[in-house]
Amino acid sequence: MISKILIPVALVLAIVASIASAYAASVTLGTVRITQPVLAGGKPLGPGTYEVRLTDEFLPPNPGQSPDAVRVVEFVKDGQVAARDAAEAVPAEGSVVGTSGRADSSKPRVEMLKGGEFVRVSAVRDGMRYLIYLPVANAQ
Repeated sequence: MISKILIPVALVLAIVASIASAYAASVTLGTVRITQPVLAGGKPLGPGTYEVRLTDEFLPPNPGQSPDAVRVVEFVKDGQVAARDAAEAVPAEGSVVGTSGRADSSKPRVEMLKGGEFVRVSAVRDGMRYLIYLPVANAQ
């Protein structure tokens, strides 16, 4: 009798725990507005407003980078992951070389880079600045 009750309860608890860990695994960096078609992770990402989430996944770093230098981010629209791409993680302290804007800004920023071939999304969270480079779709 007890096993008939414990097995369904354990199953429900396992499902709830896996759902909770999936939500805990990603952190919102903020909301951005993409104004032109870009490529994210090699796939088209249309103009629109997206929530940018930082996942707990890491990509292999370039030579000389720390193991946690490249993180996976998700672009979420209407509750669905529209695309995934890489974000370079650099310390946000002091002056940030190669980026415009303040290192301590908490609002994500979207900028067209010189030449019009890339859009850069930058966001700061927990002392780290995350830089995402998205090729403009029609610039290919």
